Amino acid sequence: MDTNTERRAFLLGASLIALSGLPGSTLAADRYAASPVRKISDAQWKQRLSPAAYRVLRHEDTERPGSSPLNGEKRKGTFVCAGCDLPLFKSEWKFESGTGWPSFYRAIPGAIETKTDYKIGVPRTEYHCAQCLGHQGHVFNDGPRPTGLRYCNNGVALKFVPA
Repeated sequence: MDTNTERRAFLLGASLIALSGLPGSTLAADRYAASPVRKISDAQWKQRLSPAAYRVLRHEDTERPGSSPLNGEKRKGTFVCAGCDLPLFKSEWKFESGTGWPSFYRAIPGAIETKTDYKIGVPRTEYHCAQCLGHQGHVFNDGPRPTGLRYCNNGVALKFVPA
């Protein structure tokens, strides 16, 4: 697929997300099921991503707290998936959680999918990019108003795009 076709597919997907208003819905999964990034092999992901991003996005690893330069990012813009560039969070939704990971109180509607994770012995809600299925982090119910949510994201799983 050429770059222009990929760009058009990305823009169409981003437009649908903006219109959907259905975070974590089945419709989001259906929308991206045919995405070209879902067909990338593990070897291709390994070439495409840094070693740390590969471990987090493709194997659900967690980066060390306080290690991401995005913790201090305060400019206006959008945080996108480091695997496929899908917009996930607006900068105005970012807040300082004190956890050492970039945290947000809202995700762009339709941009993430969730599942229950039992890796530490207790259930947690894990979330992934709806387009490439890359692991982003976990969402908790201890965030600020207006949502009360804290999307605790691995910084290495994100890229920042200034406004």
